[in-house]
Amino acid sequence: KFEFNPKVGIDNPALTLTEDTDGEGVGEPRFYLLTKESSKTFGFCLHEELGCQGHIIRQIELGGVAQRRGLQDGDRLLQVNGHFVDHMDHLRVVQKIKASGNQVLLAVLDGDSYEAAKSLGRDLSQMLPEDIRPRLCHVTRDKSGFGFSVSCPEGTKGTFQLSVLQDGPADRAGVPPGCWLLELNGDSVKSYSHTQLTRKLKQSGNKVTLLVASSAVEEFYRLRGLRVMAALADTSRLPFKVRELHLVKGPAGYGFLLKEDDCSSGGVGQFLWDVDVGLPAEQAGMREGDRVLAVNGESIEGLDHEQTVHRIRAREDQVTLLVIDPAGDEFYHSVGPGGTLLLWL
Repeated sequence: KFEFNPKVGIDNPALTLTEDTDGEGVGEPRFYLLTKESSKTFGFCLHEELGCQGHIIRQIELGGVAQRRGLQDGDRLLQVNGHFVDHMDHLRVVQKIKASGNQVLLAVLDGDSYEAAKSLGRDLSQMLPEDIRPRLCHVTRDKSGFGFSVSCPEGTKGTFQLSVLQDGPADRAGVPPGCWLLELNGDSVKSYSHTQLTRKLKQSGNKVTLLVASSAVEEFYRLRGLRVMAALADTSRLPFKVRELHLVKGPAGYGFLLKEDDCSSGGVGQFLWDVDVGLPAEQAGMREGDRVLAVNGESIEGLDHEQTVHRIRAREDQVTLLVIDPAGDEFYHSVGPGGTLLLWL
């Protein structure tokens, strides 16, 4: 049995699909968006149990956010932040939830329906929407502009649909045609008029970051009264990438120093310095100035220098670090909540 108690807190409505069966004793998946306070927990444990299939929701805390939102003992976890996880190694699923930081979107199926679906040989991934994630896109202007135009119903605010020029900058950045604009450079456009949005675009210079959603994704959230957030976005098309470094200690150690310092975007972070030539850190791709986001698959958000060092030393001869360079760090903080952990989700 593996028990996991991820931290979270603030209430959010459940994304709940109907519980009607399909005639084969199999109900529908239910969706829950949970948002954290650092001092609270999700209020459940995730188990892997001998003789049972799946990742099982157990030990639901009385009065906790999981219970209030409707999670049930014995539910099987199918999806984390839009990623299907039923087939994944249990520890990897745990890491995905931990990496979510302040917010996680879960899809679950009740235990009886899960067992019935498995006995019928059903593909559980086919029971879920193909993609319920918005998309975060970074567009660089060329001589023709950004490559998209904006339409807005007359007399309304905050409702903007994008027409995308084929093979233009927006298209190359992954902006889907006909999508809805939700955020511009990390700020919600909900209160913007068309004139205000146009002015904001002009003030953006040569680069803009857009949070967009297809009609299907927008409808999925809108029907459930929830705001689409950058923390849940597909970030695969963004220009800045986090890097995972696996280091095996040599006779002279790892070959780097860890320093606590202020982040350019605010707050305090743990940074990598004095990377020695030819030692494991450099060989793994470490660069001076990289900021550490996670150690051995767990976020270090909120940890101080001593706690981070303890995490790095937890395994005697090896460590895996998730890092990002300064330019990427500044960019991801600029797009709002979720920050630099967006890409690891």
